[in-house]
Amino acid sequence: MTNPVASIALLLALLLALLFQPNHHATDLFSGNILLLTAHPDDECMFFAPTLRALTRPDTHVFSLCLSAGDADGLGLIRRGELGRSLDILGIPPSRRWVVDHPSLQDNFTAHWDADIIAAVLQRYVTSHNISTILTFDAGGISGHPNHRSLPKGAVRLLEQRTHTFTLYTLITRPVLVKYTGILAPLHAKFSLAQDRLYPLLHTRIIELQRALQLATNPISKQPQAPPATVVSGIPNYVTALNAMRAHKSQLVWFRWLYVLFSRYMWVNEWAEFQIDS
Repeated sequence: MTNPVASIALLLALLLALLFQPNHHATDLFSGNILLLTAHPDDECMFFAPTLRALTRPDTHVFSLCLSAGDADGLGLIRRGELGRSLDILGIPPSRRWVVDHPSLQDNFTAHWDADIIAAVLQRYVTSHNISTILTFDAGGISGHPNHRSLPKGAVRLLEQRTHTFTLYTLITRPVLVKYTGILAPLHAKFSLAQDRLYPLLHTRIIELQRALQLATNPISKQPQAPPATVVSGIPNYVTALNAMRAHKSQLVWFRWLYVLFSRYMWVNEWAEFQIDS
């Protein structure tokens, strides 16, 4: 008869093994000088930590540009310091990080920032540091915050000016029920990535079998749409993200603890490349 305690222990061991190692897809697209563009202190660890940890490679130099000090509650000076400690933990040195204090780019939950102002501010850093890739929010802003949603518009405006060539990737906003799946998020993402890697092999075998049997191509043999560039943290990188969040002591109210426990973005980042018409 099966021992239920042993079965549970085995299941937990298997779960930990699956969660321990990180898993990435197409992150080789991110190389060179990479700029993370955020709106507020704590964005870097609440939303982008999996990618920041994955990019600690010899072929990349990651920069951070935060467009406000998060001074909506008069805590701007404190939050600057917290951001610095968080970026220390995430591996971005002081020489590669900046906080902007612009009168038209202040932390405000109801304000949409002007795309031209963002582009003008962004251009100085992109040009002077020869940035090849910008990573930021998408049009949904993950949380829907208007400051978040303004950032891709400013980056696109700079891209359209063609004063400097760079690639723009935006972090994909998922539906609410998907955003807060907690520990299920990395498990599902890893399963999906395994499927995506297995499919080309199966596709080739199906085509070979069809040719051997002289069968017409059918819909099952068509290649699926390529998955987005994906980063899935393992447990060590999740703990690093958690420690970075703990550096933002002024923001650690009760619902932030719920966020770090249940948010998909503490574990998984999925990226879409933005392309403008040529």
